[in-house]
Amino acid sequence: MVDRSASIISPAKKPAKRYRLSSGSRFLSTIVARGIRKRYLTLDKFVMANPKEIARKNLGIPATNKIILSIDGGGMRGIFTLQILKKLEWLAGSPCYEWCDMVAGTSTGGLISSLILNKKSAVEIEEYYNTLVSKVFTKRSWLANRIYNPPAYDKEHFRKLTQDIVGDRTLKELNASTGLDMLFTAKDLAAGEETFFTCFDHGDLVKGTYQNVLLRAVMEATMSAPTYFSPFERFVDGGTTTFNNPVLAAVLEALHYDGKGKYRQHELTVYSLGTGAVLRFIEPSETKNPKGLDSIFWLKYVMAEASKDASEMQIDTLRSGLIEGLDLRRYQLSLDEAAVHKLPNLPIKPMPDITASTLHGLKDDQLKNIDMADVSKFALMKTLGEATAEFICPATELELPMETRSANWFQKDLLAPNSKRGALVTARGDIPGIQNRLSSAKWIDQQPT
Repeated sequence: MVDRSASIISPAKKPAKRYRLSSGSRFLSTIVARGIRKRYLTLDKFVMANPKEIARKNLGIPATNKIILSIDGGGMRGIFTLQILKKLEWLAGSPCYEWCDMVAGTSTGGLISSLILNKKSAVEIEEYYNTLVSKVFTKRSWLANRIYNPPAYDKEHFRKLTQDIVGDRTLKELNASTGLDMLFTAKDLAAGEETFFTCFDHGDLVKGTYQNVLLRAVMEATMSAPTYFSPFERFVDGGTTTFNNPVLAAVLEALHYDGKGKYRQHELTVYSLGTGAVLRFIEPSETKNPKGLDSIFWLKYVMAEASKDASEMQIDTLRSGLIEGLDLRRYQLSLDEAAVHKLPNLPIKPMPDITASTLHGLKDDQLKNIDMADVSKFALMKTLGEATAEFICPATELELPMETRSANWFQKDLLAPNSKRGALVTARGDIPGIQNRLSSAKWIDQQPT
């Protein structure tokens, strides 16, 4: 644990001279001026400091560690993630492209990572993201529908916007300009396997099978979610199968494939940011007769749950200690009443189908139906992200030394007490009841066939 005061210097007794600040310093001076505390920056203690050194000190990361930032897919719910990323950059003291060593992303996480590669801060990315979401989820026609007449949306606006934002730069060119290694996921329908678009700079050698492809092509490949958008030739969204959360793929790529020799498991910190997990709790009495048409219900259920379970298994694997020495820091919120009630009770804007005026007034039925393309819930997801960021870094602890703060402050994995489960991910089960019922022959024989 460290005190972040190292990067925010108290006012000197004598007026300090003005110096030209680096981009990271300008970033910090701006966010501090807008925040709770204001400080002066001095040349000897801050401007000459390396943003990587400052970020590692503020985040409680050993100076020798490399840092991977991995971001899940989730459509418009990425606005939730951006609130966490903004708070992370605020605490670090500079945009993450100045202190991370690698970015990884799937779908909306891939879009955010792509903008990081273009040297955009989380605040700047949010501005682009607002435009992307408002333009991307454009109905293909009034008859378009995910189930009956897919795909629901057209990518014309997306392609135009990505070209305007990132241009025609290759992965290798962006790797050279930022120093950031990268991994993006997409499902190759023709090959029947996941494709990892990577680029790793080893100094005398750049590794990555697809290092010379255009970033905007990769962005379209990783976001082309089936039924929402048409495939990008042979590619669909990387989260279609097991890689909606790309963190395990990112770690393996860094340690054993294109990044081998550059990254070491005992000197590696991984920030894994979720986009809000939709948990579908179905009571045992409802499983035989779910709401709506059975085929549609189960189709949606399987598509969503397969991705969610794969994400949880990846996190469980990394938390298990199988990769000894790895410093994983996972941040995720399950979208249900129990988890949301742990957050600050922020006010929410009126929405057509939600009458609640604050976060704690939301119900499970409302939270579990926040679809990745439901832009009417965009403002709600942003508020949930802001509340989660406040849960991680509460303003009430800001003046305390870091070692005395009880909240997470991005210093370690966000776990529930005495557990390997996320602090904001709800566990709901009935172990005693299951043990009793499944141990009874009479109960088993009474169940419908």
